[in-house]
Amino acid sequence: MKYSQLLTERNEIMLYPSLASLLKQVNSRYLLVNIIARRARDISATNDGYDDDEYEKPVSKAIEEIASGELRVTVPNDL
Repeated sequence: MKYSQLLTERNEIMLYPSLASLLKQVNSRYLLVNIIARRARDISATNDGYDDDEYEKPVSKAIEEIASGELRVTVPNDL
């Protein structure tokens, strides 16, 4: 496969939710990554006996929670 074909195929992949929509919920990429990582660790810690058929990856679940507004972030003004 040629590099140009691979590049074209990569550009056709759509991410949901998009980074732009996530940044509407959390206004900093750095903060967004940290929140997702922390929430994914929390989810992973509570899913000890999961069923592989219905298991959703912790990072995907954390991203969906932020996108849906289920997980909200508040930052103190003094930071």
